[in-house]
Amino acid sequence: MTESTESTSYCVTPEPGPKPGPATEGPFAACVLCQEPTEYPESTKGITLCPVCEWREAERTACSG
Repeated sequence: MTESTESTSYCVTPEPGPKPGPATEGPFAACVLCQEPTEYPESTKGITLCPVCEWREAERTACSG
């Protein structure tokens, strides 16, 4: 019997989609969690988070391994 030399990852995270660049001028999109202005333009599609909520979300979804 041969053993596989591939490393097994127990914490699989999906690849994030392309992130829009920061807007230089308003209007800015509101954070979907706290309603504070984000760094993204209002025309950004999908979930927009302010830097604080984005950081907290990353902490929650990080692998505690």
